[in-house]
Amino acid sequence: MGERGPIMRRLSGASNGGSGGGGGGSGAASGQWESGGNAARVRGVNAGIMDEKVLELVFRALNWDPQSLCVVARVSRRLRAVAERVLWRELCVSRAPRMVAALTGGAPASAPAAGRIGGGWPALAKLLLFCCGAAGASVPGHFAPVSRFSKTSGRSFLSRRCAGDLLYVSDPCEHAVPGGGGDAAGAGEDVGAYRGVFRGFMRSRTRAWLVGHRAALEPRVRCPYCGARVWSMTAAGLAPRSASRRLGANEGRLEYFVCVSGHLHGSCWLARLSDSEGAGADGGSDGGDDVSADEDDDVGL
Repeated sequence: MGERGPIMRRLSGASNGGSGGGGGGSGAASGQWESGGNAARVRGVNAGIMDEKVLELVFRALNWDPQSLCVVARVSRRLRAVAERVLWRELCVSRAPRMVAALTGGAPASAPAAGRIGGGWPALAKLLLFCCGAAGASVPGHFAPVSRFSKTSGRSFLSRRCAGDLLYVSDPCEHAVPGGGGDAAGAGEDVGAYRGVFRGFMRSRTRAWLVGHRAALEPRVRCPYCGARVWSMTAAGLAPRSASRRLGANEGRLEYFVCVSGHLHGSCWLARLSDSEGAGADGGSDGGDDVSADEDDDVGL
């Protein structure tokens, strides 16, 4: 018992000395924390994970897999911000380089102008890779393995008063619908779902006409790509007959919408070709709608 007193005093003194010099000790430790040591290494690892160039290299190695990108974007707010600002843009560039160049005015992917696009890069990526289906025919949306977007098709969707706008539209994604059309005459018809996007929609003639004529926004329909409100081009009288001809749709059985961000989506009931018409179609194009290599983009998962 007599020996405990000196021992406890020595331990207390060592402790006090450590804490008294702890200002210096903790200061040294904090200096090590700021300038080096394990914490700096940990911070370096986190910085690497958050580094945009590192993430670009990782997803380039994954061929910009959209499902992996979705998972990463849900990890944290910071990763989601990086994905929205950089990764979704790079996915779009990798899948449709000519289309993205046209939509951004030819700016390179690294230019500031290429960082902005109507509705955002995640919405454009979804539009490139996802068929919205046809709600009126109970056709659900789905990933589209391969899609083809064309400026020539887009011209067919522009009325004369809106000529000059740049619009990309996909080929229709065909779905067999038993009992399609809602009557016996339409039984077994196919429905085509398609989508598209305007360049610079805020400055387009199409938007100017819709706003100038106070076209009503649809109360029950939303854009499947960005969630914005939409105009019915059919109700506004801006759906030309050339759109039906381009899609191979029955006259008057086509409807499509354009959202305030410039995304287009719609569906149509496809006309059945007779044997003679099918043979003519297989024989080649009529020469009026050929699409050159710099006017379209094939998009695939």
